[in-house]
Amino acid sequence: MAATFNAQWAEQGAWRREFSFLLRLFSRWLKDNALQGAAVQDRLQRLESRVRSSRLMVAFVAEFSRGKSEMVNAIFFADYGRRIMPASAGRTTMCPTEIGYEPDLAPTLRLLPIQTRLQPQALRDWRQTPEAWTAFDLDVNNAEQLANTLERVTDTLQVTQQEAQALGFWHSQTPEDNPPTDPQGLVQVPKWRHALVNFAHPLLKQGLVILDTPGLNAIGAEPELTVGLIDQADAVVFIVGADTGVTGSDLAIWQEHIRPDADQGRAVLVVLNKIDTLWDELSSPPQIQAQIEVQKLRVAQALDVDPQDVLAVSAQKGLVAKVSGNADLLERSGLLALEAALAQGMVGGHRAALHGAIGQDIDAVRAEVGRMLQARQSSLAEQHAELEGLRGKSDAVLQQMRQRIAQEQQNFELGSRKIRAVKAVHVRLFRAIWDALDPLRLAQEMQLLAHALSQPGLKLGVKKAYSETFLHLRAHLRQAHAAAQEIREMQVATFHQINAEIGTALRPLAPPALDTFLMDLELAERSHLSYLGIRNLLRLQQPEFTQRLVSALASKLAALQAAVRKDAESWRDSVAALLDGQIGMRRAHFASRLDAIEKIGNATEGLEERLRHLADLQQATTLLATKLDEQVAHLAAANADHQAKLRT
Repeated sequence: MAATFNAQWAEQGAWRREFSFLLRLFSRWLKDNALQGAAVQDRLQRLESRVRSSRLMVAFVAEFSRGKSEMVNAIFFADYGRRIMPASAGRTTMCPTEIGYEPDLAPTLRLLPIQTRLQPQALRDWRQTPEAWTAFDLDVNNAEQLANTLERVTDTLQVTQQEAQALGFWHSQTPEDNPPTDPQGLVQVPKWRHALVNFAHPLLKQGLVILDTPGLNAIGAEPELTVGLIDQADAVVFIVGADTGVTGSDLAIWQEHIRPDADQGRAVLVVLNKIDTLWDELSSPPQIQAQIEVQKLRVAQALDVDPQDVLAVSAQKGLVAKVSGNADLLERSGLLALEAALAQGMVGGHRAALHGAIGQDIDAVRAEVGRMLQARQSSLAEQHAELEGLRGKSDAVLQQMRQRIAQEQQNFELGSRKIRAVKAVHVRLFRAIWDALDPLRLAQEMQLLAHALSQPGLKLGVKKAYSETFLHLRAHLRQAHAAAQEIREMQVATFHQINAEIGTALRPLAPPALDTFLMDLELAERSHLSYLGIRNLLRLQQPEFTQRLVSALASKLAALQAAVRKDAESWRDSVAALLDGQIGMRRAHFASRLDAIEKIGNATEGLEERLRHLADLQQATTLLATKLDEQVAHLAAANADHQAKLRT
């Protein structure tokens, strides 16, 4: 039996902690041997942060009463011996619920009131406003208290039809989707807009984030959920019920919000849940299995997927089996097969991406530190050759050499002005990148899009409005890319000239990968256009929905842009550190040569003694190079060994 999701993610967490420790040891070794330049330090810190704190989100998406919360209980929380997320009859999750772990926060359930939908801030902005949330403490060692508190995600309100429409839960254009009214004409809507659950569950502590979503009406009314959180999920588990088959609302969720996109790089699992409703005691096991296969085929045809990709599961029986220790029932429930598929598609994809990035960063660090050692060795060899030429020479020769070194030092100081000039040019050119990625320009584009979408009438020009917006955004990015390439070309030309003139070992640093942001833009555009199916297209006639839609896009793009700006800043700072570091190294080189001549001339240190000292330093540097190869090989082996486990 393949490893379960919980087992694989736990193993992944243990490896991440071990590899983070190895990185810290390597960083300390570099620092102890004066090999940790600013660029190397920055890369190692970012690599360790990526390894230590990378997150994995799995989203459970379905219409109401398909068993999402029960599946969350069965896969992740069965060790509590009872349901943790509300999943009993009549108790269903009414708002999107994120379950994760933030070590700086107390164990809490935080709930955002539904009325915040009437305000312009995006959900991402509300996360930064803790006073807007209603908080409840969680006792993670008390399963009953934990479960009772989490039932708050099922809270509802009774509101008028007008209020329901403003909140996004009532639509005159699609009355078939509207919730029922009570005798007073009031509509039941969720009390909360979003829920954040924070507690130190072992899987959550290792970076797992679980997203439990409500049904179609809530998903459609919250654009930031669909084009934000669900899009960002590493895996999506889409659930249909064996007791209902694929309904019209199931199909709408699939087509408008979930249908797999090869470019998104996420795992999408289709689950036929509640197969225990087909366990007829009057039917034989082969007859029951045949019925399940027929249901799987119907689901596959409706969703246009391969029948082999539809997993048949009973989350309820799987939970019962885990709690009671019934291995036969657990196997029959299909839960283990789902966990294995989730582990392979989600944890496996996460591992592959992480190991690839680690390998690239290790190679880059090895190359940079190798260049530092080579420069150090060249400097020592130059000093050694210089002193070798002093054998049998008079004090006059020493004086001449002292003058020559002083002249070289003076020439270097004059030449170092070119390095400072390069820094100034670099800063000036960098402003072009900064201007192209200016948040104000992004905000202006979002304002123009909001204006275009707010025009009266059926939104037949939606696609054009989005196309124009993303056309402008891509143009801004290309401006940033052009500026980065100009800086790169300037580095190649000027660094070569400076190296030749004053003996530095400058090398161009690769600019940030702005093409990644370009791919993110394309995915965001496709995601939004897919989201605007006929149901949500009609909702654009409501100003509140249009505002939420644009706010969701603006929030997502702002986060992407901030990440690119951070990469660009890191590049700028690394180049500046490289230039300053070369000046420092060359100054130390001249100081060492002058110090040797002074000591030999003053008879405080003999020539032979100094030559032996330089030879020792050369040997030590050679040993450092060997040790570097060993350290890097150890890191690479740890990375490769864990990657190999992924394939077995």
